[in-house]
Amino acid sequence: MYDLLIKGGLVADGTGAPGFLADVAITGGRIVSVGPDLPGEARRTVDATGRLVAPGFIDPHTHFDVQLLWDGAAKPALEHGITSIVPGNCSLSLAPLRAGDRPGVIGMFQQIEEMPPEAFTQAFDWTWEDFAGYRAAIEPRLAINVAPLVGHSVIRQWVMGADAQQRAARLDEITAMGDLLRDCLEAGAVGLSTSFVDVDENGRPVPSRFAAFEELDGLCAVLGEFGRMLQIVPEFYDVDITIARIDQLADLSLAHGIPTTFSPVFDSQATPDAAPRALARVEEQFARGARVWPQVQTRPIDISFSLLRPSLFFARLPRWVRVLRLPLEQRLAALTDPSTVERMIADAGPDGGERLMGALIVRGGDRAPAGLAGRTLSSIAAERGETPVRALLSLSLENGLDVAFLAASRGHDDTARIGPMLANPHVHIGASDGGAHLASFATYGDTGYLFSEFVRKAGALTLEAAVKKITSDTAEIWGLKDRGVLREGLAADVVVFDAATIGRGAERPVFDMPGDGMRYIRDAIGIDTVVVNGEIAWSKGAYTDAAAGTICALN
Repeated sequence: MYDLLIKGGLVADGTGAPGFLADVAITGGRIVSVGPDLPGEARRTVDATGRLVAPGFIDPHTHFDVQLLWDGAAKPALEHGITSIVPGNCSLSLAPLRAGDRPGVIGMFQQIEEMPPEAFTQAFDWTWEDFAGYRAAIEPRLAINVAPLVGHSVIRQWVMGADAQQRAARLDEITAMGDLLRDCLEAGAVGLSTSFVDVDENGRPVPSRFAAFEELDGLCAVLGEFGRMLQIVPEFYDVDITIARIDQLADLSLAHGIPTTFSPVFDSQATPDAAPRALARVEEQFARGARVWPQVQTRPIDISFSLLRPSLFFARLPRWVRVLRLPLEQRLAALTDPSTVERMIADAGPDGGERLMGALIVRGGDRAPAGLAGRTLSSIAAERGETPVRALLSLSLENGLDVAFLAASRGHDDTARIGPMLANPHVHIGASDGGAHLASFATYGDTGYLFSEFVRKAGALTLEAAVKKITSDTAEIWGLKDRGVLREGLAADVVVFDAATIGRGAERPVFDMPGDGMRYIRDAIGIDTVVVNGEIAWSKGAYTDAAAGTICALN
């Protein structure tokens, strides 16, 4: 008798082959058979008639490191068909981390990933310092599979202490970092993440940015012992520097026999040649035999913010960042100080913030004026006889800063150009940022948007090709053993969905974070059932009690 039988669906098995009508039989967390009209009974049956049956989707760029300590389902990932996630990106992970170094790393998470302090102080007890201890802390409650990266910044912090944010490492320190990285890889880390752009809560470069090439090369030599991944965040705002990083990654890939990946890659009308140039250099490096995978999001980013807290929207405006980090009383004082305000206005650009802020949409808020929701800041500013930046400040101050604004469709702004990028065999679909920027933008909807926008609407990929992109391709790139394909003997991660309706739903705020913190999520459309290691984890719009997730085995 089977444990679970998924009957009568159109199977897209993850290989890219044409879909075929078949049943999928599962026992002991493994697929035992795929074929039409399978004989035998099952303890549980899912009727997939009229639905597509695919391997569980894999998300290669998340920041669920903290959330997994109280939410083993990594909500809302599962409801979007995601069965495996890669946390620990952008040089940050929660291990290895000595107790005395926790406040500094927490500050980096708060600055880079916009995570509320309560997530680190109210939701769990720190019971570990090393990577094996962190794994032991999250593993018992997992409802989703996890392939964790270890962060370069925390490895530097462990070995060098305060000097990690001051200088390049000595040879003995590089050796010690390599030994520590080796311990993490042996404990299940899928690779190393680093960053060339991020800053901490005080505006200082994160530790990974002080590494000389010799350090990165030494760490990649250790990755080469295991064949594991190097993930980086390059200087994505400058295409020439990004291309130089692509070349550097290619050299490291060839020298040490490792896969590498970088993100984000955005295609913007403001810099129309940037993404094509970067991808052209990627093609050249693949032709040399290197593995340099650019990660491209499927969706544009909608950033929500108010002046009640710091926001990613102001990341390139240092005066705004400094003011918004202040305690509320001091912040209000700064926002009413004429000299401070003039400096902030100058930061927004010579056009009065028209280009940067004019298109912002007022979302509302508990104290926002009636009738403003849905209007652009530019139109409100004209009505008030103000520039957009002054209108943003005055509206916020008049309403206790509780006015939310929306910066819509940032990053990608021309979906007609994105389809061919996603279809490129060397483009890796990723960079969802799930688990981060909780109050700024809804980080899920990538998978649904892939099918609704680029399969059904644009026809840039076939249904089977899109499934392959986010299943077997991702598993192969990251070396995830036994995942990504519906095949006898492999892990039973399965998603059943309606190919005619799958998409990203409405964005809405939820209050399920520690300390009643608010975050934005996007509802999933068209996902019927999600199976993780043979257990139904999501069904008919609700999570189950299943906790069958695991730390992914690696090839």
